[in-house]
Formats: sequence, C-alpha cells, structure tokens
Amino acid sequence: MDRGVGSSSWCYPEPMQITVELPDDIAQHADPGREALERLAIEGYRSGALTHFQASQLLGKSRFDFDDFLIERKIYEHAFSIEDLQQDLADLEKLRTRGLLSR
Repeated sequence: MDRGVGSSSWCYPEPMQITVELPDDIAQHADPGREALERLAIEGYRSGALTHFQASQLLGKSRFDFDDFLIERKIYEHAFSIEDLQQDLADLEKLRTRGLLSR
C-alpha cells in the first residue's frame, strides 16, 4: 500500500514542510523533489538516524513497500535476515504462551 508523499499526517499531528534549493542541473531531473526525499530516507535509514518505520513513513510507504523499494535499488545491508525471522518467531511464541495471541 503506497500512501504517497503528502499522507504522513495520519501518523504525525503537524507535518513540517521543508524547502530546499537545488542546483540547476539537479532541478532538471524528472522529479527532483521525490529523488531528494528518497535519498534522504535511504541515507537516514542506512546511517541509523531513521528507523525502518520512520524512513518508510517519510516516503509514504508500508513496511513491505519500503523493503521492496530498498531491494529495487539493490540496498541489502539492512534486509530482513533469517536471524530476524527466528527472533520474530520466538517473540510470537512468547506472546502466545502468555495468552496475548491466539494460535
């Protein structure tokens, strides 16, 4: 589910607008604003300044759409690993054991 760039207000009470002046050569790109936003999200996520959730929300994407977005750009260093899956499964089992989830 792709929510689009301007739809993050459902998550944040007061969205902030930022204006950036781009050099003419970059401003000639097909969609320079979106390109800059995508690069901001990618680098923020890579550096740890943004969580997966924050970066996906910045782009108006779901968790899974953001993962696809990263894969399409050949960004694999933060990909969901087997260890991540195993940890998630262990966490789910703990929740089920406590009666917080149905089987």
